[in-house]
Amino acid sequence: MIRLILVDDHPVVRHGIRGMLEAEPDLTVVGEASSGPEGVALAAELRPDIVLMDLRMPGGDGVEATARIVATMPGVRVMVLTTYESDRDILRAIEAGAGGYLLKDASPAELAEGVRAAARGETVLAPSVASTLVRQVRSPAPPTLSAREAEVLRLVARGLTNADIGRELFIAEATVKTHLLRAFAKLDVADRTAAVTRAMSHGLL
Repeated sequence: MIRLILVDDHPVVRHGIRGMLEAEPDLTVVGEASSGPEGVALAAELRPDIVLMDLRMPGGDGVEATARIVATMPGVRVMVLTTYESDRDILRAIEAGAGGYLLKDASPAELAEGVRAAARGETVLAPSVASTLVRQVRSPAPPTLSAREAEVLRLVARGLTNADIGRELFIAEATVKTHLLRAFAKLDVADRTAAVTRAMSHGLL
């Protein structure tokens, strides 16, 4: 028997999910909570196999609760069940350690099978969620510059030499070169002009 707890701030939603799951002979809901902190406490008390976790709840964030459960309760798996599928929500939940991410429009059969798969240790993702993660992997994050690297490149864009930049910022010329080389590496370029052009294209200057 797979034991679950439900964490959702809407009692009607919890009632509906409980009804769907308990119609299955191998699934049982052993507890309910209405916020992230309540879910963490209940998971610690009951040690279920699966926690079905909503993300956005007035009483406490589901992502933070997921991270706490995963970090402190080995063997308890968290599966997100939510209406939200923004890139930020998905990435935060997966990074927190969620073993699955399903949407509330899943059919009863999809939900039950997702719970069983999560209990077996598999990762369960709604198709739209999987597509988002693939897109994120294929689209590398834009480069970032430190405040000083950006400052140096802004002065390069104004036509200043390394010596001029050193005098402007009250740093050694060798330090200016160090900042430039780090910026080149982050921007994947080999010269000053390309560095300024790429930094501007990414909105870094």
